[in-house]
Amino acid sequence: MLTSVPGFKVGHYTDSKAMTGCTVILCPPRTRASCEVRGNSPGSRELALLAPEKSMQEVHAILLTGGSAFGLAACDGVIRWLEEHRIGYQTPWARVPIVPAAVVFDLNVGSNMVRPDSAAGYKACESASAESIAEGNVGAGTGVTIGKWMGVEHWMKGGLGSSAFQIGPLTIGALAVVNAVGDVVGEGGNVLAGARASDGTFLGDREKHRPLARGKVLEDVNTTLAVVATNADFSKLELFRIAQRVHDGMARAIVPVHTSYDGDVSFALSCGGERADLDYVAELAAQLTAETIRRAVRAAQSVSGVPGLRG
Repeated sequence: MLTSVPGFKVGHYTDSKAMTGCTVILCPPRTRASCEVRGNSPGSRELALLAPEKSMQEVHAILLTGGSAFGLAACDGVIRWLEEHRIGYQTPWARVPIVPAAVVFDLNVGSNMVRPDSAAGYKACESASAESIAEGNVGAGTGVTIGKWMGVEHWMKGGLGSSAFQIGPLTIGALAVVNAVGDVVGEGGNVLAGARASDGTFLGDREKHRPLARGKVLEDVNTTLAVVATNADFSKLELFRIAQRVHDGMARAIVPVHTSYDGDVSFALSCGGERADLDYVAELAAQLTAETIRRAVRAAQSVSGVPGLRG
């Protein structure tokens, strides 16, 4: 779990009726972060601050939220909670919480008139803990779907997953929200979950090249979000390199990925004094991201006529 990395907490807000929610990662003091936006249709807030050349050297939370652009309102609740707890970037006049955020589109499942708002973001912070993280249809993974490359009539349920590696004193944790247009595949390329035929077989096993069904694939409504955190000491530039490699993990577990229809975003966070080789950690981050994506769909349950692997 991402919470295996010392100091990090994760909280969910889940609306199971409207099929939406948000997930917050509360960061320990002096957490550095960077990100890479590789998707064609991202929805985000404060990501410019994470560019390696920008001066900001700390973040206080990361928000992943459903509701598409509407869901960015949940950031206000996260910021309010952080301010109440005197957490933020210190200026001579106020502490300013730094909360980068990214969205997934879930308005096509459940109610499209109910989206995470300020109260949802605040509640996610209130629920945050360093314990094990609930997976599947929770938080930002509540209303996500996958396998839409042949149209939504063939889709399956996506979800939220988390996992970790610990090697000696080094810990790396990951969390992913999987709302991809593509299928999720195993290490051997077999389809775990994705576009299904009426008989329950996977279309990707017949169409290995997965030609996107033009006119059936909904544009700008698919995204995979991934966050990797470590207790190793890295600069923002090094974290940017790790964030790039997180997308390698997406490519190992999702086919196709980074399409014209996706808004994929990766985050890399560092807080701790452990020394570790950058390329070693980056490869572990890629492996962990792929594993976490697979965990997300294995934990997904069927909802509103959208089948999930957990039934």
